Formats: sequence, C-alpha cells, structure tokens
Amino acid sequence: MVRPDAPFVSPDVIRQRFAAAMSAMYRDEVPLYTTLRDIVAEVNEEITGEPDPAVERHGAIRVGTPAEMRAIARLFAVMGMHPVGYYDLTPVGVPVHSTAFRPLTTDALAINPFRVFTSLLRLELIEDAALRAAAETILAGRTIVSAETLALVDRAEAKGGLDEAEAEAFVAGALEVFRWHGTARVDGETYARLLGSHRLVADVVAFGGPHINHLTPHTHDIDRIQAEMAARGLPHKASIEGPPRRRTPILLRQTSFSALAEPFVPAGADPASEPLRHTARFGEVEQRGAALTPRGRALYDQCLATLRGEGTTPDEAFAAFPDDFATLHRQGLAYARYVAIGASGGATDLEEALDRGLIVAEPILYEDFLPVSAAGIFRSNLADDDYSASTQASSQAELEAAIGRAILSPFALYQAIEDASREAALAHLHGSVALHET
Repeated sequence: MVRPDAPFVSPDVIRQRFAAAMSAMYRDEVPLYTTLRDIVAEVNEEITGEPDPAVERHGAIRVGTPAEMRAIARLFAVMGMHPVGYYDLTPVGVPVHSTAFRPLTTDALAINPFRVFTSLLRLELIEDAALRAAAETILAGRTIVSAETLALVDRAEAKGGLDEAEAEAFVAGALEVFRWHGTARVDGETYARLLGSHRLVADVVAFGGPHINHLTPHTHDIDRIQAEMAARGLPHKASIEGPPRRRTPILLRQTSFSALAEPFVPAGADPASEPLRHTARFGEVEQRGAALTPRGRALYDQCLATLRGEGTTPDEAFAAFPDDFATLHRQGLAYARYVAIGASGGATDLEEALDRGLIVAEPILYEDFLPVSAAGIFRSNLADDDYSASTQASSQAELEAAIGRAILSPFALYQAIEDASREAALAHLHGSVALHET
C-alpha cells in the first residue's frame, strides 16, 4: 500500500516518462520511424561530435469533440503541459483549429521539451448534413480516456500531484489513449463516406481515439536529414516547410516521410477478410531557431508573401530578413536571453553593458509552431484533392471553451523570459560591481 505521505512525482518527470513510452510505442507501430530516428541520431552526432539521441520534441493528435478536447487538456496538465498559441487551419482547407500543449518554463523545457500539437475537428464544416449528424452520433458514443485514467487525473487535480505508483499507472493509461488499434468503429461504407468528405474527418471520426498522428525528433541540420531520407529511399516531402536555410536559424523548419497506408478492419467485417487501408500517420523532423517578436513575425510574413510571387526564390524573398542575431536583436526582430559573463565594470544600463561586453544577448529558442508550416505538413500527408479554402471564421474563444481555460500567448511567454533574464543579468552585474568595490 502506498503511504499517504508519499512524495509526488514531478509533472516534468511524468512528461519525460510519457514521451519515452510514446516513442517506443510509435517505433513499434511504425517501423519506418525507427529508421528516421536513426538518421537523425547519426546526423546529430556527426555535427556535435558526441552521441546526440533523437529526442522527440513534439507529436500531434486530432480529437473530435469539445468534451474530448477537455479530457485531453486535463490529461496533459498532469504532465505540466499547457495550451499555448491558437492555430486556425481552416483557411487552407483543413477543418480543424488547434493549440499546442507544452511546458512553459525554461527549466521545464530543459528537463523534457515534449509537446503535442492538438487539433479539434470542426464538425460544422462537413457540408453533408446527414453525414455531419452521423459523425456527431459516432463521436458521442466513444470515450477516449478510460475511467481508470480519468480517476488518476481527478486525484492529481484534487491532491496537487501523483505519487510513484499513481504516476506509473497514469503513464500506462495515458499511452493507451494514443495507441493505434487497427480496427474502426464504423463499417466500410461509413468510412468511405467520411473519407469522401475529407480524409482528416475519416481519421478523427472512424477510429476509437486520437492515435498519435506523428512524432518529431529535433535535428541540428534538417537539410542533411532531407538528403539522407532521399539517399535511403524514404518517401519524403518534396521540400522543407518553413523559412529557407540560414546562417542564423529562425522559428521552425519541418520535413517528414510520407504517411503510410496502414491496414485496418472496419466494424462488422470478417477479421479474416482483406483489410482496408488508412493513410494518415508519418514521421517528421524539426529544426528550431530564434523566437521572433511581433515585429519579426510581421517581417517574416512579408517575406512569405513575396515568396508566393511568381518566379521568386526563397533566398530572394528573405533577402530583407537579417541573417545575424546581433542585427535581429538590435532591430527588435527577435527575443533575447541576456547573460552576464561575470565581469564588473560599472555599466549603468543594459545597452552600455551590451556595448562593453559585460552582458551578452543570446537567441531564445522558438518553442511553438507556424500556421503555414503546420498546414503544409497536414496537407502533404493527406490527399491533394481534399482541400478547398474555407471562409469559416477563426474562433479562439470556441477552442478555449472546449479546453476549459485560456490559451496562452507565445509572445507573452518569450517576453517574460527576456524580461526575467534582463533583470537577472543586471542584478548579477551590479552585484559583481558591489563585490569588487568592497
């Protein structure tokens, strides 16, 4: 029996264990993902000169109803993961809006950076009224988180955490939410109708839960990964999503191998009969750079608009975007973490300390997602003919109501990190000066 005073396991440790378990499960379910992780680990080690494992930084899932989103949000909260950023993918024909559940603090990210890009299906975008009603009925009849796992969530919320035995049971139960089962909750005809509406609708509605859609390790050189995938015969995206290759990386770049056609058995079908195949799950790689300020994001969006012009190359389109961090920082385009290097010298303010080299400015790593990049990854791993632009209005308030709490602003989080580092660096500098004078 567990003692009533048993210590709680840190949410960061629970997240770390969950991410490791999820990685092992996905490698077993999607063997090609093991090959991708091996490529990432090899390239990372070549760059760093030491073993550099392919640690997953994010995954993605899709849920069908506000109730499912609420349950998932509670599940992630036990692991120290909170909703950051609102992403509306409907303008590019993907009928979802999304947020990323992730750690918030520098310390928590350092322990384990895993986050999950989580999308909620917008059923109102299913044009066929009868099919929309059928989808609502199908989704209303399923439970994606078991009663036992929800009871552990209840305990964590009531007590403020989970002890060792509870944490172990929680990770095992949470893992089942994201497992691929190879069976559908709908018959073949209904699956075909859902598929005809949109492949993503079929992916969300036809199965027992939000099977993990993809996992994504981090690399130091995504262009090398793209070349290695091609060399080893992995079916991959034609191009890398995000900004072009730069000396000073910014924001996020992503690529992936193509989604697999996985066998499944429709409801009511003879298990011995020829299975149907569902195409949705894939393996992805990411490379992250500096987090941009609102001014920097506005310039980035202008560069993207230029890139969409006829005959414009990425290098030409992004020529207006500075490619060294000192300029990015000086022009207010990127957030900075300020670090005092230990020297004293009596600088009276931050600018003087920076000019004299008493404090250095370093990039803050971007921890979030790009709407265009996210949509590109979604679209490239579904069918090309599934898309038509939607005029449906964005509704962050609607998604927040489903989650049960406000979605945090990524800009505010980066600004808080910058502000805290400024105060700490100046305090360290002034303390060093005072000690020197004493």
